[in-house]
Amino acid sequence: MTGPGRVAGRAGLDHYPGPVAPSAPPLLLVLDGNSLLHRAYHAAATGQLVDASGRAVWALKGLVGYAARAAALLRPDALVVGFDCPDYSARKEHYSEYKAHRPEKPADLTDQITAAPALLNATGIATVVPHAYEADDVLASSAAHARRGGWRTVLMTSDRDSFALIDASTSVLRVRNGGFDQAVLVTSAALAETYGVTPSQYRDYAALRGDPSDNLRGVPGFGAATAARLLAAFGSVEQAWAVWDGGDHKAVCAVVGERSGEHFGSAAGRETIDRNRRLMAMRDDLPIPELHTLRLPLSLTVMKRALAGRGIILGPSLWALTGGLPPDAPDPAPLPQQWTRGSRRRRDPLPGQLALF
Repeated sequence: MTGPGRVAGRAGLDHYPGPVAPSAPPLLLVLDGNSLLHRAYHAAATGQLVDASGRAVWALKGLVGYAARAAALLRPDALVVGFDCPDYSARKEHYSEYKAHRPEKPADLTDQITAAPALLNATGIATVVPHAYEADDVLASSAAHARRGGWRTVLMTSDRDSFALIDASTSVLRVRNGGFDQAVLVTSAALAETYGVTPSQYRDYAALRGDPSDNLRGVPGFGAATAARLLAAFGSVEQAWAVWDGGDHKAVCAVVGERSGEHFGSAAGRETIDRNRRLMAMRDDLPIPELHTLRLPLSLTVMKRALAGRGIILGPSLWALTGGLPPDAPDPAPLPQQWTRGSRRRRDPLPGQLALF
């Protein structure tokens, strides 16, 4: 569930972002634990670190590092990390080919994924591991839970699925190749500018083009540009189908081309879209801890002790998670890049681009 996006140049601040003004709604930061563990494992930015027993821990250290850097950047009021259910997949039960092409995970990655929830809980970071569902569903349910409580949410992941969850109170901090320094903050405006679709259209967009990383084929003839054109012209898949079923095939083909239009209107194309949308839909009703139980700060002593027990030594970098002051540093933490459409050249942000929402 990954893919590249086009971004503007990096934006920096001459000071740390600091906490949100008291009048603003509180902020919940939600991490996609599996996605970020995979990225930290393959990046191996800290080297292949092992604990005293020889067990791999570098992905675990990277995951905590992601949480610490995101907290320093965004100053959230609360934090929770979601993980995939390790034992059973409701989506695979519905469609046996779901993610079936993925190779077996390396044993040292599997061990770290298994160990992550318990380690984070020991540090004081709350985790949610839902039966039969995935971290994406935890993100969706957390955003809905926060919205009901009048909170804002930032969803941190390296996947694109969460783009469908973006709204006035929810944005996505997407970590890409290059690590946290290359993270981009995706809002409704940035999504529309980059992909040409709104968050409410994103699931249709993804269903049309498919998701190779999840082994979900798209409709033949539909790539990113074709899917975006269809949705821009008709608003939704259903409305385009209504035009097709009304006999105006030319109107659809004029937008996407004759071959793509025929596939779109066919029984096989409809089955593909319906299957993809069903599997891509994220549950937003999973049990999530009450927001007040997720609040920061955490105990620095407890965090350091729990991490040291696995051979992970962190201290000053945990300041934003533990209520400390930012350490003196010559280079302040940068804000995430803002996505823009057009050329790939780097440029300075426009006025107002640094706003988180």
